[in-house]
Amino acid sequence: MAEERRQRIVAMLRAEGRVLVNNLGKLFRVSQITIRKDLDVLAERGLLQRSHGGALLPTSDSLLDPSLHEKQQLHFAEKERIADAAVKLVKNGSCVMLDSGTTTAAIAQRLKKLSSLTVITNAINIATELATTDFEVIVTGGTLRRNSSSLVGPIAEDVLKDMHADILFLGVDGFDLEVGLTTPNLLEARVNRAMIKSSHRVVAVCDATKFSHRSLSRIAAISELHHVITDNSLSASIADALKSMNIEVTLV
Repeated sequence: MAEERRQRIVAMLRAEGRVLVNNLGKLFRVSQITIRKDLDVLAERGLLQRSHGGALLPTSDSLLDPSLHEKQQLHFAEKERIADAAVKLVKNGSCVMLDSGTTTAAIAQRLKKLSSLTVITNAINIATELATTDFEVIVTGGTLRRNSSSLVGPIAEDVLKDMHADILFLGVDGFDLEVGLTTPNLLEARVNRAMIKSSHRVVAVCDATKFSHRSLSRIAAISELHHVITDNSLSASIADALKSMNIEVTLV
């Protein structure tokens, strides 16, 4: 119930630009202490900025770092189509690397129809998803980042240095033609860079809202990509720009 309430608070904040503790307490029929705790939790995630008597939208959306649960509610249909297209690139017997995220989690679900795969991931939820398969599942180890259910830090980076994958499916929070691929968390960005270096083919999987958006930490230049899978609302100008860089583009 707390998470559902917090998601509704974020939705109200994005619609109205500001929320007040007193009004939220009456709306949800909970104490103002409970609402203040909700706002503090959401502030820690970078989803809002606390103000006197309530909260405001963050001053910069580059700091936004929604939880995995919150991301699951966004652009669900697009992520499903992206995952369907991604799995078509995987052959039995290959080694697949999966970054943490909701789109890569959808890919993991679809990989279960294949056999004889080796899957490398830093995502706890993805490893759990594949635990009932006959796949060889390798988890990087590292420090748990609860917001994304991912493992980060030097242990994860060191393990990835000794790995090699045929294909990496990489989820990103920001995709800017000038800045490159970005994510809100510095440690996550470092692990993502290590994944790119350890993969023969790099495929970015993200819905079109991630384009022309810059998040806090740079992962890599767009030139590091071989393929982008996104939804068909991507602007033609961005699609053409990617193709001009010899990056394959799949719109679903």
